[in-house]
Amino acid sequence: MAEKIATRAAYGKALEELAAQEPNLVVLDADLSGSTMTKGFGAEHPDRFFDMGIAEANMVGVAAGLATCGKKPFVNSFAMFAAGRAWEQVRNSVAYPGLNVKVVGSHGGLSVGEDGATHQCIEDLAIMRAIPNMTVLCPCDGNEMKQAVKALLAYDGPAYLRLGRLAVETVTDQVEGYEFQIGKGVLLRDGQDVTVVAVGMMVQMALTAADILAEEGISVRVIDMHTIKPLDTEILLAAARDTGCIVTSEEANIVGGLGSAVSEYLTSVCPVPVIRHGVEDEFGRSGAAQKVLEAYHLTPAGIADKVRQALTLKQALTL
Repeated sequence: MAEKIATRAAYGKALEELAAQEPNLVVLDADLSGSTMTKGFGAEHPDRFFDMGIAEANMVGVAAGLATCGKKPFVNSFAMFAAGRAWEQVRNSVAYPGLNVKVVGSHGGLSVGEDGATHQCIEDLAIMRAIPNMTVLCPCDGNEMKQAVKALLAYDGPAYLRLGRLAVETVTDQVEGYEFQIGKGVLLRDGQDVTVVAVGMMVQMALTAADILAEEGISVRVIDMHTIKPLDTEILLAAARDTGCIVTSEEANIVGGLGSAVSEYLTSVCPVPVIRHGVEDEFGRSGAAQKVLEAYHLTPAGIADKVRQALTLKQALTL
């Protein structure tokens, strides 16, 4: 069985491993280092770790100042607060001047479960994507997360990185020739009938859905779109032309996130049916993480249903 690790845990390990290579790497946290997994970095490099308390807006402002001095700050909190509470500081103090600050939102999506609607951030991908100059990433597994952190450390500019709470199966290390590049999606499985473009933990579910649908004779292409902005338009255009319909899947509101990004692009260059799978513009509820995901149909079966819907629409348009 493939290794299971939460992307937040892989993120914390990546920071520790990269610290020696990059002396300008500094980490700021909003009193959540045990949850965001920055505590290991803080223990090993106390002179480069700053616990800013529950004051996210101030933390982002401090990070912006550090960036002007040549430091490479990674600021950390739950996604609800890193992307939500500090949005104005991220926009005006980081993105507007184009400063080299990485905003890291942990515990994104519904899979934080019992934390409930107030902490289940489903809007972060949309609101971060809407900011000019902002790069937006959501890796699907531990292997991809470690490579994403390394790439972001080398990337000069503002970026938002979403982390997940739950341990998830590692799948990208099984892909021959896998290479992480910011702005480049990854073909995980080829197919001819329909393409599923997924992000975060929905990537693993998309692969399972593809297995389910293969038993029905449906050939599914699966793309891991770990970078939502800038979007990999090359891989998307090829998928639209080859398969004729697209399903997007995200652990986020379908308004403004991955589904919107894919739809916005394809309508202007290759109009094909795009069915969005995710949270359908409603708030989450408190409960065990798996039960919450099931309640909102964020499951392989939920993806499979959307694929069948896309294929029906594709067939109707070709009559």
